[in-house]
Amino acid sequence: MLALQNLVDYFHIDIGIDLGTANSLVYVKGEGIVLTEPSVVAINEAGDVVAVGSEAKKMLGRTPGSITAIRPMKDGVIADFDVTQEMLSYFIRRVLEGRGHRHFIRPRVVVSVPTGITAVERRAVKESALMAGARSVILIEEPMAAAIGARLPKQEDLPEETRKQLRRRLDKRLHVNEAIGSMVIDIGGGTTEVAVVSLGAIVESESVRCAGDAMDDAIIQHVKRKYNLMIGPRTAEDIKIHIGSAEPLVEELLMEIKGRDLMTGLPRIIDIHSQEVRDALWEPISTIINAVKLTLEKTPPELAGDIVERGICMAGGSSQLRGLPEVIARETRLPVYLCTNPETAIVEGTGRVLEGIEVLTRTMAMK
Repeated sequence: MLALQNLVDYFHIDIGIDLGTANSLVYVKGEGIVLTEPSVVAINEAGDVVAVGSEAKKMLGRTPGSITAIRPMKDGVIADFDVTQEMLSYFIRRVLEGRGHRHFIRPRVVVSVPTGITAVERRAVKESALMAGARSVILIEEPMAAAIGARLPKQEDLPEETRKQLRRRLDKRLHVNEAIGSMVIDIGGGTTEVAVVSLGAIVESESVRCAGDAMDDAIIQHVKRKYNLMIGPRTAEDIKIHIGSAEPLVEELLMEIKGRDLMTGLPRIIDIHSQEVRDALWEPISTIINAVKLTLEKTPPELAGDIVERGICMAGGSSQLRGLPEVIARETRLPVYLCTNPETAIVEGTGRVLEGIEVLTRTMAMK
């Protein structure tokens, strides 16, 4: 029986996918993260795919009329079904081709999705993955995947007896199955997911469609209002990364940016200050803070006590905005920390549950 299972394992592959608004990551069971690509697809007038991922992102805002570079994911969910299917097919094909032809059995796939999506949106994600070549598809909520990927609750914080129990468990990789409350904030490109998890399930959660893209839009609107200058999403993202912050910086920064003057229509260069960027970002940051507070208000007292002791874990690429953990800590009066792998926590979570996929199917799979 064991030999048969080993034979089956040899001829098939399990894949975990973090299908993000801004970036998509792919995890292969037994190997780790094998693919990180922007969630961008370039198509021509005939509807044929010209480029996917990094090559397509280079085309954003720079394509001729015959080619369109689009992001098929919006606010964490599918905005264009056909293009998303093409993108998934490309990712799965790259994974399989990179491992020779021995994987002739179609892969099992675990895909992370936001907590607030509808049944129709969940079905769209499943159907896209199936049509892209998956044998079976399991959906897992993003904050749960992030909590698993961040290894919450931290074993080193637990009593020795509890750690011994964890080591004895068959599904010891899934620490969130313990009766210990953990809170995670996942700030991605399209959505912010706030959740309290315990006993392998989400107890309370809030999902707001305000995250990294909303921050970029806030910067674009600020530059447009103040300087009559139009900049693109890539420039706004560069501003956010290089001089954006939620807290005053020890040394404030200046950045030179280029755009199109709305009065003359001509290109223009200006300098933008980190203080004004911080002011522009406050509205989306406030929305995220309100989601955190609302989740805390709904949390049962016993789990709230665990959160007071253990703090709030932040994950997601946009959680790396300078000073954001400190602002949330001040507003909630709770310890807040950034996990060691913010950009990859979700996909690592899908990968770790692939190691115990039967446990996932039993306790965490979304119906």
